[in-house]
Amino acid sequence: MEEAPLFPGESIKVIAKDVMYICPFMGAVSGTLTVTDFRMYIKSVERDPPFVVDVPLGVISRVEKIGVQSHGDNSCGIEIVCKDMRNLRLAYKQEEQNRLEIFENLVTRAFPVSNGLPLFAFSYKEKFAVNGWKVYDPMAEYKRQGLPNESWKISKINSSYELCDTYPAVLVVPTSVKDDDLSKVAAFRAKGRVPVLSWIHPESQATITRCSQPSVGPNDKRCKEDEKYLQTIMDANAQSHKLIIFDARQNSVADTNKMLLAGAVRIADKIESGKTSVVVHCSDGWDRTAQLTALAMLMLDSYYRTIKGFEVLIEKEWISFGHRFAMRVGHGDDDHADADRSPIFLQFIDCVWQMTKQFPAAFEFNELFLITVLDHLYSCLFGTFLCNCEKERLKEEVSTKTISLWSYINSQIDEFTNPFYVNYENHVLYPVASLNHLELWVNYYVRWNPRMRPQVPIHQNLKELLAIRTELQKKVEDLQREAATRSISSSSDRGSSPSHSATPVHTSV
Repeated sequence: MEEAPLFPGESIKVIAKDVMYICPFMGAVSGTLTVTDFRMYIKSVERDPPFVVDVPLGVISRVEKIGVQSHGDNSCGIEIVCKDMRNLRLAYKQEEQNRLEIFENLVTRAFPVSNGLPLFAFSYKEKFAVNGWKVYDPMAEYKRQGLPNESWKISKINSSYELCDTYPAVLVVPTSVKDDDLSKVAAFRAKGRVPVLSWIHPESQATITRCSQPSVGPNDKRCKEDEKYLQTIMDANAQSHKLIIFDARQNSVADTNKMLLAGAVRIADKIESGKTSVVVHCSDGWDRTAQLTALAMLMLDSYYRTIKGFEVLIEKEWISFGHRFAMRVGHGDDDHADADRSPIFLQFIDCVWQMTKQFPAAFEFNELFLITVLDHLYSCLFGTFLCNCEKERLKEEVSTKTISLWSYINSQIDEFTNPFYVNYENHVLYPVASLNHLELWVNYYVRWNPRMRPQVPIHQNLKELLAIRTELQKKVEDLQREAATRSISSSSDRGSSPSHSATPVHTSV
């Protein structure tokens, strides 16, 4: 069987035999090419085991026709550049009757938005035991943080997305702030993204708030409502008479991960050690701001280092607060040269991976979890990363018409669990951000090179270790129960024996 295995809702669009895949490591491999509305699938049975290339079409960034001069009759070809570091080349005979059909189907299905078609996530019909759309409930998350309280309230001013169309419907703002003043602050902030609470320290009440840059004009325009609002944020923290404003607009591309981690450590330290509230902003408040607030919260709050907590962190700080995933990733869009494309979320996940390397027992999730999240950032199989903001997702009915990535992950959670995880509550992590301590993420960036691939997948080893740990934990629990039973039995025997009812022994010195 050389055709592609199909997901529920997936359909084949074109099949071509004797297509040559030009592998940069193994040379030319002849096989059958299948293009569906979700994937490009090549299988060759000439090798044992069969050689397979399986590429979700959402991963494709560019498709171009090329000439393949060095392969004789196979002089027509296609070059495919992917968002996940893969470059693929296909070649086929000039007389191949459906070669135009192959190219057109690849282009049409890889870029459905540009061709007036829906993304495959809206056709995917898999059933999972867990509903991932229920992972994040903003009211429950704020309640977990102890909100509302006397200084902070949950506001519904943005319930119709009129205050800020890229913010979530539920916001946490200072209790004393009136809606009219909040509207004036929104008019002063870029895209209306006012300072709102992301996280509050459970003891000191120091907060992380996020926003966009102020709209300061050529005449140094000021906004008294904005200044008063920031004063109110500072006053909400009785432990400090300062407010740190962290401007993330300046950055160095070469040192991005170093700068991000160092910046997040500074924020976490101001909150934890300095007991000082921090306001974080970049230009629009949906790129660098999300990176820094999410990383700082990951360092400060052990809940976000669990699988469920990390899912909540992504849903909250990235998805609900309007990181423009569709624009930054280019889901289904053929304009690969678009200047708005940027690996903002990839940089964040890379920083998280760096933290897991420095603190291998602090995170409940494993490396496969992070790689899976990135793979489905591009795949368009799930609805989790579609659209640019909460308002758009509601309009497109994403939560009712697509499946959440968390449904897939949480239905097989053992696959993504770190066997070395130890839950240290209220333990703050301070990763070292120097370049000497940062590594290349080989298992993500270089994973398509078979020479760099471990013989046994790392996640398979971790899965086996997890099974061993579970078995040992069960044995420990059995022994503890047995010891407890013996202790009760022994106490009962002593209580019923007259020889043990004598006067207690006194030790004389």
